[in-house]
Amino acid sequence: MNVRVLVNGHASAVVSALDRGLLYGDGLFETIRYVQKVAPLWSRHMQRLCDGCERLGIPKPDPALLAAEAGQVLDGDADAVVRITLTRGPGQRGYAPPARTDATRIVSAHPLPVIPADWYRDGIRVRSCNLRMASQPRLAGIKHLNRLEQVLARAEWTGPDAIEPDVLEGLLFDQDDYLVSATAANVFGVLDGVLLTPALDGCGVAGVLRAALLDVFPRCGVQAISKEALMRFDEMFLCSSVRGVLPVREMDGRVLQAGRWSRVAQAQWRTLGFPGGDA
Repeated sequence: MNVRVLVNGHASAVVSALDRGLLYGDGLFETIRYVQKVAPLWSRHMQRLCDGCERLGIPKPDPALLAAEAGQVLDGDADAVVRITLTRGPGQRGYAPPARTDATRIVSAHPLPVIPADWYRDGIRVRSCNLRMASQPRLAGIKHLNRLEQVLARAEWTGPDAIEPDVLEGLLFDQDDYLVSATAANVFGVLDGVLLTPALDGCGVAGVLRAALLDVFPRCGVQAISKEALMRFDEMFLCSSVRGVLPVREMDGRVLQAGRWSRVAQAQWRTLGFPGGDA
């Protein structure tokens, strides 16, 4: 499929050179997977987007309008990824937000990534990133447009000097060496039989699939996880709203096995309405 884009409801891929999303990363985005023209996690995406708007002081969008525009860019494709980007809009030079916000709304449709079945069955290889994430509690959890940390971390194993081409994800840590997430996924792990996931009070994105899994795993520990504790995990899996649940088979040279919790999480992914992810 070709990428189809609407900017403020009009077929276009052009935004103002003065748009604050371009100039300062002043905005938010959501990446939404559609299955048979339905977005199973739509309400969670909209809740996070609205929460982010409230925190940044950007007017909340109309979810019905966004749904209509998502349907328009899908243009008959049943399965695709829709990205919704919302910025504070154009403004004068300088950091001060304009007195009147004229938000820019971008809705685009993209092909689904190809995910080999063995990634779900056997797991993927991950590595720890050298980059350390900065703490900013006011931005923690929301999906704001400033993704430079993820861009730089991702380049660690895919850039021209990369020496680990079969690594598929990188683990991110904060300044105190506590686990935050992967570059494009949340992390769950099992330590001494207990399911854990990092607390995201200082940085990181609180994924919508992570939230859905926490609803069905109420005893999951949401807490600070040191690198030392991470290296004692008995099992680990990554989750994202586009790729679903991917077990980890190797982390920094340490071999792991896809276990019970990974399979239960994959089953929950399918229960939500997504295909695949089978062991």
